[in-house]
Amino acid sequence: MSASDKPVLYSYFRSSCSWRVRIALALKGINYETVPIDLIKDGGQQFSEEFQALNPMKQVPALKIDGIIIGQSLAIIDYLEETRPTPHLLPQDPKKRASARMISDLISSGIQPLQNLSVLKQMGDNAQHWAQKVITSGFNALEEVLQSTAGKYCVGDEVSMADLCLVPQVANAERFKVDLTPYPTINHINKTLLALEAFQVSHPSRQPDTPAELRA
Repeated sequence: MSASDKPVLYSYFRSSCSWRVRIALALKGINYETVPIDLIKDGGQQFSEEFQALNPMKQVPALKIDGIIIGQSLAIIDYLEETRPTPHLLPQDPKKRASARMISDLISSGIQPLQNLSVLKQMGDNAQHWAQKVITSGFNALEEVLQSTAGKYCVGDEVSMADLCLVPQVANAERFKVDLTPYPTINHINKTLLALEAFQVSHPSRQPDTPAELRA
């Protein structure tokens, strides 16, 4: 693969949505280039004309691959799954596949957007309390769901797209000092996943744009 053919991921080290995609790329063994987009510096590099031309939503991640640019983390993961299906990130069983999608959507639509940077900026001094509230509400539901779907991981004993959403969201919860004691299933799965190499190499503490003081 020539340098021009290598996929390019526009990412921010702390972005949980970017982390989902980094895990997928690692699991599927896809070599890629990272272009850091600092969501804080200069008022947010995602608002630059150059990046807006790539992703009109002005959000990370965006992946340039196979001659196209894809925004939205789950759309990216779906594309990788359809074009590079090994290893599978969606179960082959339709019921388990529905569970994986349900959990992914619960996190990516029902929790993360309510506590992302753009929302928290609007909350002012109440930002951390708001983040704690929405994450706790979502985790109350997620813990209950996982009690009926989980095996070793979120859905049975194979890593799925749901797990790619879970680990970054737990990291967000920890960053906002959410009490995770009431969520034994979430905690157990998260700990198990963090022992896997793909989750380690994609970790925010090990990215090209990770500040020195946050590096592992």
